[in-house]
Amino acid sequence: MKKIFFLLLIFPFTLTAQKKDSAPLDLEDYILVKIGDTLTIDLDEILVLPKHVFNSPTDARYYYWLRRKVFKAYPYANIASQRLDTLNSRLKRIKTKRGKIKYTKRAQKYLEGEFTEQLKKMTRTEGRILIKLIYRQTGKTAFNNIKTLRSGWKAFWYNTTANLFKLSLKNEYHPESINEDYLIEDILQRAFIDERLVDQKSKLTIDFPKIAAAKKGEIDVEEYKLMFAKNKKKAAKKNKS
Repeated sequence: MKKIFFLLLIFPFTLTAQKKDSAPLDLEDYILVKIGDTLTIDLDEILVLPKHVFNSPTDARYYYWLRRKVFKAYPYANIASQRLDTLNSRLKRIKTKRGKIKYTKRAQKYLEGEFTEQLKKMTRTEGRILIKLIYRQTGKTAFNNIKTLRSGWKAFWYNTTANLFKLSLKNEYHPESINEDYLIEDILQRAFIDERLVDQKSKLTIDFPKIAAAKKGEIDVEEYKLMFAKNKKKAAKKNKS
């Protein structure tokens, strides 16, 4: 009797589970494939890049050193692009020249407050990368952006960028032909894949898979080795004097 009572306790749960499993199927949730049919499934595109080829562990350290610089500069280039798009959009709606000048000055003050202190903390390499990335994100050099907008941006960029880093605001961005630009783009694309940086669409047309295939994953960091060697010599001369 105890065994029967025990079985009665178990069976209701078993039967309930069986009812759930045997519920009628909604055929709209399934794809019926017959022999000979072709099945097509849409998948998200995945960018596959070649594995890095470093000549030495030292070269790898220089690459990751550069990556830190790119990670620091990229968000500022994105913000500059967004602010520039907003500024241009609003300037088109302002009809009077006086109104445009007034709005540009106001935007300049806002940008100075947003950027100046952060830019002062950047190194010269980070400043150079920032100028290149501004070209990547806006489609224009920092110099041409200033030339287009004149007064407000002229004061802002000359005071906080050119004078700060002693660099050329006319620098462009060509990852297909300039080694540093290729390294920057390689860092960006891999960071986008790993979701370490947010991919804000570039104003430039960059066929990076084609560029990366031509490079075959080879990483050339000789220019940075030379730069550090020169800096070391300068530091040694100062110490002697």
